[in-house]
Amino acid sequence: MTQIARRTAATPNLVALAVRATVCAGALALFGTNALAANPNTDQATRIYNRIAGVPPSAAQLAQMTATDPVSAAVIATNDPAFYNNTVRNLAAPWTNRDQSVFVPLNDYTATVIGMVKDNVPFNTLLSADLVYIGDSASGVPAYSSGNNAMYDALDANNVDLSVHLVSSTQSALSGIPAAATAGVLTTRGESSAFFINGTNRAMFRFTMLNHLCNDMQLVMDTTRPPDRIRQDVTRSPGGVSTLFLNNCIGCHSGMDPMAQAFAYYNFTGTDPTMTDTTGTIVYTAGQVQPKYSINNTNFPQGFITPDDSWTNRWRAGPNYILGWSATLPGSGNGAKSLGTELESSAAFTSCQVTRVFKDVCLRAPNTTADFTQVNSMITSFQAHNYSLRQVFAEGAAYCMGN
Repeated sequence: MTQIARRTAATPNLVALAVRATVCAGALALFGTNALAANPNTDQATRIYNRIAGVPPSAAQLAQMTATDPVSAAVIATNDPAFYNNTVRNLAAPWTNRDQSVFVPLNDYTATVIGMVKDNVPFNTLLSADLVYIGDSASGVPAYSSGNNAMYDALDANNVDLSVHLVSSTQSALSGIPAAATAGVLTTRGESSAFFINGTNRAMFRFTMLNHLCNDMQLVMDTTRPPDRIRQDVTRSPGGVSTLFLNNCIGCHSGMDPMAQAFAYYNFTGTDPTMTDTTGTIVYTAGQVQPKYSINNTNFPQGFITPDDSWTNRWRAGPNYILGWSATLPGSGNGAKSLGTELESSAAFTSCQVTRVFKDVCLRAPNTTADFTQVNSMITSFQAHNYSLRQVFAEGAAYCMGN
């Protein structure tokens, strides 16, 4: 099995439990019990505000918050610029790089997440929309370029308020990629420079699973799937031991390779995968498979040769059905956009976003029956509020406001 398949997830066991609870649980109440409690007192309101924005409320904001219910009080806190400039940015930053570091430059990926939360754009379009957020004309920054990060570097350098000066645009208008080939944050320059550069494009799939379905590859290993779509670069006898392939490598590659085929026409031309590159751009070659899909093709010449960007989700059967794939989708298609739709429509995607927000505002992972009941309630509410992540933050902060 490759290094991609072996790397350890940041929070695997908790999220896997949350996904399974989500799939198996019935419909729950729209809000948790704390959301129906009396108005928050001063200490509780202050705690809510701090958890949301990371700064204390003003006297006027505190008075407004203590005069309403906890969830509405938390929504008030989401209007603070610090919520977008700090809280949401720090939530998204680790998704943009292989080291999962929060200490990375602002880029179009992070800005797009911030903009989607700010504008209540349905978060279940994160991996498929023809969307990118850029600095507006009043921000005084350079124009967006698909070849560098200058716009976002300037937003950072000038300490521009992202809650005010980010506006939506389309990737197809700015990067030259056809609208049908855009796939939300997956085809932003920031994401591409980290996960489409070099390699075999399996990194894009692996980190999408880790960042947006909260499951790294070892958690979804399934040795019962057929190996016929595993590429030529994966030896069938690593170290001369075929049982290692049959009992280990096949568990990841038999599911990953048929889905990573969706990225067959994508590449990134830069030279630095650390997100600090100054040049480089995403490349899309419609109808032409990138040469990287034939890397090390002598390792096992009888392996699969990628002919196009068609993909199939073989995890809809077998143990990974528990990830909750949408019954309204076919489970196959062509290109990154349709694969993004498949992934973002799963129960695992929804549970992952909610669980991450819970941990962010509660400063701990859910670990009690009440916590998991609350997470399931927040999932139901997330869906009912057209996948507004602001609402998830508000309900999480209200639940953890303390007594």
